[in-house]
Amino acid sequence: MKNTIIALVALFATSTFAFAQDETASGAAFKFDTETLDYGTIENASDGNREFKFTNVGTEPLIISNAKGSCGCTTPEWPKEPIAPGASASIKVHYDTKRTGNFTKTVTLTSNAVESTKVLTIKGNVNAPATPAHDPNDGTDHSGHNH
Repeated sequence: MKNTIIALVALFATSTFAFAQDETASGAAFKFDTETLDYGTIENASDGNREFKFTNVGTEPLIISNAKGSCGCTTPEWPKEPIAPGASASIKVHYDTKRTGNFTKTVTLTSNAVESTKVLTIKGNVNAPATPAHDPNDGTDHSGHNH
């Protein structure tokens, strides 16, 4: 019984300590506004630029060494300078919106954060390009015959 009480007190103490650590991570740490950006349904060749906003909630400067898109259609840009504790920045992402249909792509960040690899997701649907409608009253003969 005495050992059970000691074990419970130790468990309570370590869980309280663990929760306190979640507030501010030791080292560098990301806290994103969102880790998935939904473009929704967008027009072909429309603006494919979006950004993931984040704050360094750690105790050390955050350094992002690389950001890589899951394919050539997804191009990330990231801050090259260290992000101080408490400071905010963003990862800019460009998706090639000339690709028709549903998409789900990722951007993988490599950094000195406690969680050294972070995967962000973009998704959406790009409409097919508009095709010009033929106006039968435009006076053009499309039969190949001259009249």
